[in-house]
Amino acid sequence: MPSLKELRARITGVKSQRKITSAMKMVAASKLRRFQHRAEASRPYADAMRRMMSELAAATRGQGELPPLMQGGPGKTHLIVMLTSDLGLAGGFNANLARAMRALVERLEGEGETVKILPLGRKGGDSMTRAYPDKVVERLPGTAGREVPFKTAADLGARVTQMLLAGEVDRVTVVFNRFVNAMTQTPTEEVLVPLPVPENDNKSEDTAQYEFEPNEEDLLTQLLPRNLQVQFYAALLESAAGEQGARMTAMDNATRNAGKAIDNLSQRYNRTRQANITNELIEIISGAEAV
Repeated sequence: MPSLKELRARITGVKSQRKITSAMKMVAASKLRRFQHRAEASRPYADAMRRMMSELAAATRGQGELPPLMQGGPGKTHLIVMLTSDLGLAGGFNANLARAMRALVERLEGEGETVKILPLGRKGGDSMTRAYPDKVVERLPGTAGREVPFKTAADLGARVTQMLLAGEVDRVTVVFNRFVNAMTQTPTEEVLVPLPVPENDNKSEDTAQYEFEPNEEDLLTQLLPRNLQVQFYAALLESAAGEQGARMTAMDNATRNAGKAIDNLSQRYNRTRQANITNELIEIISGAEAV
C-alpha cells in the first residue's frame, strides 16, 4: 500500500498535469476558432476551382497532348502527399491518417502502381519512414501548429510540379484530415493529377464550353499550377483546423480524467490516513491496558 507521502506526491503531480492540459485545451480552442473560419472560407473557392478545372479537362479531352498537370504521366508512379501535424497530444488525429495511408498504399500497389510518399509534418514523416522507408522521397516541415501561410502550399505545389514535369511521378493524390467539427476529423484522399473528369462528361447544354484567350497553352500554364497550390492550401487549412479540434478534445478528456484520478487518489489518501490513525489509537489503548 502506498504511503501518505507517496499519495500526496501523486496527487500533486496529477494536479500539475491537469493545469497543463487545461491550459492546452484553452489554447487549442482559441486557435480552432481562427483555423475553422479560414478552412470554411477556403472551401467555396477551392471547390469552384476544382469544378472548373475538371470541366476544362473534359472539354479539352481528345485535343492532342495535354500538360502533365492535367492528364498525368504515361507511367504508373503514384505520389501521395500526406498532411499531418508536427506536434502530438492530438488524440487519434495522426494515427487515423496513418492507417488510411497504409490502406491506400496497399490498394494502389495491389493495382500495380509504384507508390512514392511525400509527407508534410513531423508526425507523418516519422510514421511513414518507419512503415515505408524506401517510398518516402522527402520529408517536409509542417507549420508546428501556427498559422498556415500560402507560401507553404505554393512551395509544396512547386515541388510536386517539378516532379511531374521531370517525369518522376505520373499521378498525385493528397491525403489529409478534413475538418467536420471539434470532435470529428475525417481522413480524406483527393486525386489532384490527373484532373478528375465529371461522370457526365458528354457535351450537353449543361456542360460549359470554353474559349481560350489569349490561347489555350498560355492559360493552362498559369491555371494548372495555381489550381494545385489552391487545393494544397485548402487541404492544409482543413488539416490545421482538424488538428486543433482534435487537440482541444484530447486535452478536455485528459483534464476530466485527471480530475477523476485526483478524486480517487484523495479517497485513498483519506482512507489510508484514517487507517493509520486507527492503528495508532489501537496501539495506545493496548499499551495503556497492559500497564
